Amino acid sequence: MSNGPTALIFGFGKNVGTEVAKSFSQNGYRVATVSRSESPASTSLGYIHIQGDLSDQTSIPSIFSDVRSKLGEPSVVIYNAAANSHMNKADPLSIPLADVVKDLNINTVSALIAAQEATKSFAALPSSASKTFIFTGNILNLQILPPLMSNGIGKCATAHFLESAATAYKADGYKFYYADERKEDGAPVYNAINGEAHGKFYVELSEGREQGPWLATFVKGIGYKDFLAK
Repeated sequence: MSNGPTALIFGFGKNVGTEVAKSFSQNGYRVATVSRSESPASTSLGYIHIQGDLSDQTSIPSIFSDVRSKLGEPSVVIYNAAANSHMNKADPLSIPLADVVKDLNINTVSALIAAQEATKSFAALPSSASKTFIFTGNILNLQILPPLMSNGIGKCATAHFLESAATAYKADGYKFYYADERKEDGAPVYNAINGEAHGKFYVELSEGREQGPWLATFVKGIGYKDFLAK
């Protein structure tokens, strides 16, 4: 493992999480990954892997403590975890409250605590450090897809606090992004999510010296593209 900066990645799945970790590792970062299960693949690649249940928001500070003790303060924090409990689109309010709470904890509350911990790390790092927090979002902060209401509730709330943070901490050099992969015409990619494109774009965001548009919509092979101006 290199002696470079540290990237902490919450949500180490087979697509986005794996490719984002790979991209940062190839760019000289020491990588720590977090998922609910053990990950021999992560450790075999030289990453530090931490098991964590992100539906339990109290686990987030201890995860940061573990990373700090092993790799130092993370200069890039990526929150790639997500949850959705499918519900009856004809009767959306019938969704069990327990499912809403669990999903909101994963999609928003734990993400908020991760952002809080990230700012503590950013404050301890030199001015040359990246100091970037990226949340893997989707179009649900702007568009309703009925079966994904539970996920959308969390995406909307997280988008709100990320926009607030991007404004409030800009002068401190901290960057906050809600990343959303789109098709070239601005439509959502749905299940055709490209992990490699996420990895490339996330590294680009982390290398930027100033806060860019907090709503970081991007297209595979193109990068950032503003669809709100359409």
